[in-house]
Amino acid sequence: MLLLSIITIVVGYLLGSISFSYLFGKWIKGIDIRKHGSGNAGATNTLRVLGKGPAILVLILDGFKGVAAVCLGIWAASGPDDIWVRVLCGLAAIVGHNWPVYFGFRGGKGIATTIGVMATLCFLPTLIAGLTAIVIIAITRFVSLGSLILTALLPFLIWGMDFPMPVLWISILLCAFAFMRHRSNIVKLIQGKENKLGQKRA
Repeated sequence: MLLLSIITIVVGYLLGSISFSYLFGKWIKGIDIRKHGSGNAGATNTLRVLGKGPAILVLILDGFKGVAAVCLGIWAASGPDDIWVRVLCGLAAIVGHNWPVYFGFRGGKGIATTIGVMATLCFLPTLIAGLTAIVIIAITRFVSLGSLILTALLPFLIWGMDFPMPVLWISILLCAFAFMRHRSNIVKLIQGKENKLGQKRA
């Protein structure tokens, strides 16, 4: 059973490493999307470079990677209380998205995949944090700000709703991932130079 758990965690990483933003850039325009727009292989940059349709598909597919990885963990777990396997499978998918083995370890920022993982592990906290992020994005049009608020809220909501400790720990780690991956966005937000949703990159 330990071997099966390890295999599913590795599969979760390989699944997460599928960069739909990169693939759509190649299929639709024959470009490496990481060399255009913000340079990020994610849904927001896909919107900027390829348009709404591909961006929506990337958002959905990146989120589904997280859902599928956790479901693999549920399948591999020895029992309903074996939360660590599903948590590590979800974490592996996000690591794969951020540092994909297929694409030179240069991936996206992992927010959509994080949402997929956390919605599968703890739906209600993710729903509340997600709706809050949507409101923030609608008001400010800063996707990065909404993403950071989403990941920052999750640990508090999970702790307040008394979810298992492994879920709390992964939420804290994913918050750290998000802030690390958004370092340049944080600087631009502070300087007032961050691009807004729908705005062409300066």
